Amino acid sequence: MQSSEQTEKRATLRLRIASTAEWKVRSGHPWIFADSIKSQNRAGAMGELAVVYDKWDNFLAIGLFDPYSPIRVRVLHAGKPQTLDDAWWSERFANALKLREPLFDASTTGYRCIHGESDGWPGLVLDRFGDTAVLKIYSAVWFGQLERIAALVRERLPVQRLVVRLSRNVERLGAKEKITDGAILFGPAIEELVLFRENGLAFEADVLKGQKTGFFLDQRENRVKVGELARGRSVLNTFSFSGGFSVYAARGGATSVTDLDISAHALEAAERNFRRNSADTGDCRHELVKADAFDWLKHARDQFGVVVLDPPSFAKKESERKNALEAYARLATLGVARVEPSGILVAASCSAHIGAEEFFATVRSSARMSGRKFTELETTSHPADHPAKFAEAAYLKCIYLQF
Repeated sequence: MQSSEQTEKRATLRLRIASTAEWKVRSGHPWIFADSIKSQNRAGAMGELAVVYDKWDNFLAIGLFDPYSPIRVRVLHAGKPQTLDDAWWSERFANALKLREPLFDASTTGYRCIHGESDGWPGLVLDRFGDTAVLKIYSAVWFGQLERIAALVRERLPVQRLVVRLSRNVERLGAKEKITDGAILFGPAIEELVLFRENGLAFEADVLKGQKTGFFLDQRENRVKVGELARGRSVLNTFSFSGGFSVYAARGGATSVTDLDISAHALEAAERNFRRNSADTGDCRHELVKADAFDWLKHARDQFGVVVLDPPSFAKKESERKNALEAYARLATLGVARVEPSGILVAASCSAHIGAEEFFATVRSSARMSGRKFTELETTSHPADHPAKFAEAAYLKCIYLQF
């Protein structure tokens, strides 16, 4: 006979949540917070499936449980009861890839395959860089699913290897599971730079140690626009990272491009990317400047036809919002001063805690305070392979001003 303790261990983890949280889940929100849980039948283990019921004991949702995070459940499915078997996981993966099929041709082999919550995979992203896929994990609930995900990647994507990257908040838990940042889940070791193509241009991705998954794929469409605006102009690319905007600008006919970054490693990558696209960059002069962007802009005297401001996130948590807005205002003021007459300022933000309209208003305000007349050309947001289907997922915004 089985003991009650043994039965309890095998019992489905059942949760009931507050009415306000019920409404959010029904509206498609993918997170259930710890303070929204009113009752659960037992303690839950990391990554196990939790079934959520409403106050009338009707099925509401099912998701991955995290006993340590304020986001206690990451919702995988809501609505009618559903068994998450192999066929369900395979279909979920295929649906994400199907959305990308019409977006890219052979000239682009670097793109996002799964964009976390907005593709139904909360706390996880998957990028492809040529023959290498990179899985970035932001929540430890996915550790128990790695074998399944690796099998789906091997079956569905035209890649030779899969690299796993861990966000800092899960590295300690990963170590307990013998999962380390930069581990190769399948495929050969990386013995040389991982290369991919974007709109016919060649770039490298530092998939083992680079920021995020190794390259900022989300700025692809803004890189195209900068290339279109650059003809006959000099271009300053601040916080240049590996020089993506600069390569596009050179191909677009820029007279010169200047990559400004505090990281020597990033500038070395920018130089390599520029050289490997020499057939497209032509006679465009390429200059590298290693300096703090704020300090360099403050003391610079040269002006440029296009100034790109694409800094890292200034607000990684809600408490940093005020300082972030002040930093964006200061950066925009410095950037405007470096734009020549009839030149263009391109200002971007990747801070999820700063809304698009307040960011745009901050840049516009800095432009007005300069006393210069300007025309707003356009604003942009997420590319199609980085969809934002709920408020917290919206992070990327960019504004174009011509003086």
